[in-house]
Amino acid sequence: MLRGPNGGYLAAIILRALTQEVADPRRSPRSLTVHYLAAPEPGPVELTVVVERTGRSLASLSARMLQDAKLVALGLAAFSSPWPGPELVEATMPEVPSYEQTAPAEALDGPPFRAHFEQRPVIGAPPLSGADSSVSGGWIRLRGDVPVDHLVVAALTDAWLPTVFTRLTTPVTAPTIDLTVHFRSPPPLRPEPCLVVFRSWMTTEGFFDEEGEVWSQDGDLLAQSRQLALVRAV
Repeated sequence: MLRGPNGGYLAAIILRALTQEVADPRRSPRSLTVHYLAAPEPGPVELTVVVERTGRSLASLSARMLQDAKLVALGLAAFSSPWPGPELVEATMPEVPSYEQTAPAEALDGPPFRAHFEQRPVIGAPPLSGADSSVSGGWIRLRGDVPVDHLVVAALTDAWLPTVFTRLTTPVTAPTIDLTVHFRSPPPLRPEPCLVVFRSWMTTEGFFDEEGEVWSQDGDLLAQSRQLALVRAV
């Protein structure tokens, strides 16, 4: 049984509160880590943000998400303006068919939040196909003319079906334990699809890891992510 809102959605809510507290457009989010303590119910939550330290460029903040006085998530984030230094880029966007060359995925049973995204798979095997590798990805965008900003990028890091689904043949649930997002390039700030790629290296003792990349349509690496999640039989 599915429980609670999606982890990426909660991360975006926490990031919004942190960004509002920083209130400085020169300082962009650089790192966000969220630990999910309990699954909140759909409905209002309370967010408390603390500026732990502010320097000339870097600001470190924490956030606590509560529902009915119960702590459900903890967040830590770093915001900073750009620093002078070498520019070394070795990341290369995977060569895949373009968004226009692909077709939307067929509707699958799953979390209701997935209905807010259009997904076009281009990487990896189909879900529940018993594949021999845990890699999955494709083009994804929010339905409607929603500009891709840092909040959308955070949500995209946990919006794709977990990669472990490609290895399995029966459905499972995969609640997130923790999620870290490193924001690497400025988001395009316009409505467009992004390419996401996710990989898992190990599933043991009921836990699996997942590493992700979010690319702009122009080939900029917008974010890297890593999470630890549970895998449970339905």
